[in-house]
Amino acid sequence: MKIALDVMGGDHAPQNPIGGVKLALESLPQVEKIYLVGVPEVMERELAAQGVSSPKLEIVPASQVVDMSDSGLDAVRKKKDSSISRAVDLVKEGKADAVVSAGHTGAAVTASLIKLRTLPHIERPAIVAIMPSLTKNWLLIDAGANPDSEPAHLVQNAIMGTAFARHVLGRADPVVGLMSNGTEEEKGNALCKETGKLLRHSKGLNFCGNVEGHDIWEDPPDVVVCDGFTGNIILKTAEALAHAMFSMIKREIMAGTMTQIGAMLAKPAFKRVHQQTSADEAGGMPLLGLNGITIIAHGGASPVAMKNAIRQACESIKHQINPHIETAATQHSILNHAHA
Repeated sequence: MKIALDVMGGDHAPQNPIGGVKLALESLPQVEKIYLVGVPEVMERELAAQGVSSPKLEIVPASQVVDMSDSGLDAVRKKKDSSISRAVDLVKEGKADAVVSAGHTGAAVTASLIKLRTLPHIERPAIVAIMPSLTKNWLLIDAGANPDSEPAHLVQNAIMGTAFARHVLGRADPVVGLMSNGTEEEKGNALCKETGKLLRHSKGLNFCGNVEGHDIWEDPPDVVVCDGFTGNIILKTAEALAHAMFSMIKREIMAGTMTQIGAMLAKPAFKRVHQQTSADEAGGMPLLGLNGITIIAHGGASPVAMKNAIRQACESIKHQINPHIETAATQHSILNHAHA
């Protein structure tokens, strides 16, 4: 498996991406090659500082870096030699199997969309996030690729999420829910109401109706569909809340001797819950719907998170989800046009 890594992307680049490479080389033997894309002298200096060296690594020069102030489109059009553009080029050219970036999400999405193009019957790609709950893991789609979406795009998210749930999570007949502020059909904004109508009349999707905030943490469907604006808020709020809760628990534990003793006994349980809720453990999120594999990592990703983003890329390569999405989207189109 060959991975193109945007080394200049992220809040802590190039330190954390290189730190993630170091961990990946130690723990992911399936990785045959990692293309390190970025400013050569900067990357070489960081590789030396962290003592990272391997015949599996290859430096690919890129003279420009995308700033967070750049728009996604400008980042691709005006910075053609940026690290994210060059990394996506490697996938387009067939040299790499997947690209991983913790940089500007809009730039990663735009570069991937322009250079890789979408699969048949998919108009826009969407980020899928695997989320925890009290009962099972579930999928949030779109988690941030398209802040402004149309009802048809959300139906396509449902198709892609269903294919991912079936072939990656192993759900035989994935249930799809629509994120709203109430379970009743009349609840939600205009986008939600129109999307609900389309999903209720779509053949081939196991749609259960609207879901609301408490549902997704207690007993969620397999796939929860929403626009990228809503999904990204859900994702970041969940990550921040999990972090805050653990900080509050730690503060209260350290307040007394007895609670510290109790915490030592409960340490394995705390560790398991932390693993289930930690963004670092997830690493990165696949951008579905493209003729290629792009993994979006959090801007503040730690070295562990970057390692896990590379692992996520390897898993996406292994599962070959794109042909499954293409088949599902084609079948949905044929089935629903026949019943139109």
